[in-house]
Amino acid sequence: MTTPRQVFERLSEGITTGRFDELSRLYAENTVVEHPTAIPVPGRIEGREAVHERFVGGLGATLRLSASDVVVHETTDPEVIVAEYRYTVESSLSGEKTETENIQVLRVRDGLIVHSRDYHDYLRMAAVQGAAAGLIDAYAQVPPREPGPVRPRPAHLADRKSPLGVFQRLCFGVSDQRWSELPGLYADVTDVRHPFLPGAPALKSREDLRTHFALAGEIGIRMQATDLVTYQGTDPEVLIGEFAYEGQLGATPFRVNNIFAMRVRDGEIVESRDYGDHPALAAAAGRLQELVDSVTA
Repeated sequence: MTTPRQVFERLSEGITTGRFDELSRLYAENTVVEHPTAIPVPGRIEGREAVHERFVGGLGATLRLSASDVVVHETTDPEVIVAEYRYTVESSLSGEKTETENIQVLRVRDGLIVHSRDYHDYLRMAAVQGAAAGLIDAYAQVPPREPGPVRPRPAHLADRKSPLGVFQRLCFGVSDQRWSELPGLYADVTDVRHPFLPGAPALKSREDLRTHFALAGEIGIRMQATDLVTYQGTDPEVLIGEFAYEGQLGATPFRVNNIFAMRVRDGEIVESRDYGDHPALAAAAGRLQELVDSVTA
């Protein structure tokens, strides 16, 4: 039986070699592919035929992609893997290149992808195609959204030293604005990165995290974590968590989709890559132009 890892490897190799017309064969007839951080709104594709059209008519016609630095996380669900990797992205039109980070959650059944949640750095991908400036208008045309529902929290959180317990306390600690307490979830020496935020420094210590969370408190952002879905790695230190922040800045409601890939040791985060929808947050805050300028200057 073809494993989820093998299916991902075939997908990655096919994208890198440009065999876009063959890739839909890796997907089930009734597959669902979601793009939670697509711009200006999240995307969803249903069915093998629609996936084929996206590969051939969209991605394959505009970009050349080469994958590297691949890390595949096996999970305790034998159907599910989570893959992190880097793309060298080249515009087919201009020849401009950039590097982007990516993370995918793949569910594979009977050798075919039945569900995929694909998080890509759409801001840098737009920039390399000369399309970043158009994002201001694109977001302006998105209809106003109503504040979304927030799911009730679990009655009892997981053990505070477990990866799940640490992840829950991080998400709900942000919700409760416990900024001064959150650095305690991290090790004295840690490595926290925000791959989708241009220019974001690596946070290498608990003190760095203290400064990071204090700034969030000064900004006065209010948001609630919801829709938590976690994948426990077969490596017991590794947890991947998907969730969304529902919030409001002034009169503007927002939803920011996120996925964190964390390593927790002795109840402390020693490594985390926090992939978030920074364009959506910047648009709600009225700072999208600043974010666009950071990838086009």
